[in-house]
Amino acid sequence: MRAPRTTLRRGLAAAAALPLLAVAATACGYGSEAKDDDAKSNVSAGGKKLSADTVKIGYFPNLTHATALVGIQEGLIAKELGGTTVKPSTFNAGPSEIEALNAGSIDIGFIGPSPSINGYAKSKGQSLRIIGGSASGGVKLVVDPEKIKTLDDLKGKKIATPQLGNTQDVAFLNWISEKGWKVDAQSGKGDVSVVRSDNKVTPDAFKSGSLDGAWVPEPTASKLVAEGGKVLLDESTLWPDDKFVITNIIVSQKFLSEHPDVVDAVLRGTVNTNKWINANPDEAKASANSALEKLSGKALPADVLDPAWKSIQITDDPLAATLQAQADHAVKAGLLEKPDLEGIYDLKPLNKILEAEGQPAVADAGLGAE
Repeated sequence: MRAPRTTLRRGLAAAAALPLLAVAATACGYGSEAKDDDAKSNVSAGGKKLSADTVKIGYFPNLTHATALVGIQEGLIAKELGGTTVKPSTFNAGPSEIEALNAGSIDIGFIGPSPSINGYAKSKGQSLRIIGGSASGGVKLVVDPEKIKTLDDLKGKKIATPQLGNTQDVAFLNWISEKGWKVDAQSGKGDVSVVRSDNKVTPDAFKSGSLDGAWVPEPTASKLVAEGGKVLLDESTLWPDDKFVITNIIVSQKFLSEHPDVVDAVLRGTVNTNKWINANPDEAKASANSALEKLSGKALPADVLDPAWKSIQITDDPLAATLQAQADHAVKAGLLEKPDLEGIYDLKPLNKILEAEGQPAVADAGLGAE
């Protein structure tokens, strides 16, 4: 595959020159539109428009959404869309992105498993479909090594998760349950104090000593390590083959029905983006960090960026079996009534693209649409 539009040497040099600011990659605001920092990244150089004039894509300014960060910045998604324009929007949290999808403010989104499950369940299977994968892993338990030396030492300590009922919160509550410890899921009180703390403030709370650790995604985990924390557990080690879905691709069912050609084009763009990221990890890392800097005004320093990037696996596979497991964990924790997830996946468009690329098909774990 040809190198993306951006001159990679310039991108690397720019990334190296970014200020070493230990800050979170925060969004521009709930549902706020990303800046069109380069119109060429949003409109292909040529070609006919597809069945829609624009496609509105939502994602987080976060390394676990690297497919969107790199694919949009480098024009790899726009390249497949001909004259159809990409209109990007960034979000702080999954629920606001689901609301935007339901309202038609976005058509396609990069999002975690828990909001995907909740959005599908609340709409009784009418709102969205998962059409592809994006990322696996990138979640760690980081602790104060002076207070916590072994996993058993977590009992009685204050450990942060990003949000009640979010993907990491569910994972940590499930881990606590498997240890045989008791915690009230709603209040977070019990054998371990589960403190729901926004990822933007968790590093400062950890540094001040008000938190003893956190079960968090990247790059927050690496920020805590930069503040003196120690990785006590990588969540990937708890899953078969060390893989679990952290980001997948969703589409509104209405948009999928009305504009299948646009959905196919976006998926071709994401497959090409993932291929380029995995073939060129250093250039892709620099591109993702440059995109973060444009979106949030702040780049990640090398001591945060490098370990965070290494812990995230970019993949086309939505790892459907792990999404079902995460739903089961939420049910067990009392945070979710048992959902009917049959039909949440439509992987037929993705599998046609993968077949054309000579790659194996991905599975829907029996949760595919008819």
